[in-house]
Amino acid sequence: MKKFLAAIIFVAMMMSACGSSEEVPKDVSKSFFADSVALNSGYNMPRLGFGTWTLDDDTAEDCVYFALKVGYRLIDTARYYRNEAGVGKGIRRAIADGIATREEIFVTTKIMPGNYNSPDAAIENSLKTLGLDYVDLMLIHQPGHNDEEVYRAMERAVKAGKIRSIGISNYYTPRDFDRIKNIATIAPAVIQNENHPYYQNEELQSYVKKFGTVIESWYPLGGRGNTQKIFSNETIQSLAKKYSKSPAQIILRWQFQAGYVAIPGSSNKKHIAENFNIFDFRLTAEEMELMRGLNKNRRFENW
Repeated sequence: MKKFLAAIIFVAMMMSACGSSEEVPKDVSKSFFADSVALNSGYNMPRLGFGTWTLDDDTAEDCVYFALKVGYRLIDTARYYRNEAGVGKGIRRAIADGIATREEIFVTTKIMPGNYNSPDAAIENSLKTLGLDYVDLMLIHQPGHNDEEVYRAMERAVKAGKIRSIGISNYYTPRDFDRIKNIATIAPAVIQNENHPYYQNEELQSYVKKFGTVIESWYPLGGRGNTQKIFSNETIQSLAKKYSKSPAQIILRWQFQAGYVAIPGSSNKKHIAENFNIFDFRLTAEEMELMRGLNKNRRFENW
């Protein structure tokens, strides 16, 4: 197994941007999959996914297709990213080529604040742009005027079969969570927030767990422009050396073992493949405590 995984990474290292004509061998996606978490909606969500923030339509299409070939089964986009069309094309192309079935792919998108006054139309527009009959998870992108009505619109879409699970994003405190939960008839399945070693927010994770709500990490590696601030940490560097892994792989393995869902993003084939290769090692309890000790309650963004 180790030799096989090493071969996968070697192949990935030979590739550059997602637009390259070179591809991962077809059997890769059949060989190893991320574990899933059971959501309170009754559906399973992969605990490691591919994020598409900053990718344009063409790049998103190629990178999503490549990610699905590697083995990812969770794909994250948003109306705000302006790449739902490309993401949808990449997904449909992968389905047409027999890489995965629609039921195997967990698709997330979000309603952006500019659409909070017309949430039902926003849901329809996302489905149309993605070219999909339903999405597996739809989120309110961030708190804002009329967000409670946005949540009610998503509940209506669940009942209509257009959305399978619903949740919120960028709600950081139990009070923020309760404001939505208290008006809901369907409890949020997921909260997608900034989470990385320097901002772990265990208080929220612990609080929402009793409602069956899962925390998902955007910027799980610190985000563009901030990754090196975390990668250079001595603890992470030491663990990377011990396990012959990259700092990114150490962080994603910590996220996985700590119970988060993580969605690292990249337009680099090597990094996309590397980020998925975290299932052949495990951090010890002591090492998880070391990672826990890196928390600075420091966010890099303010939304």
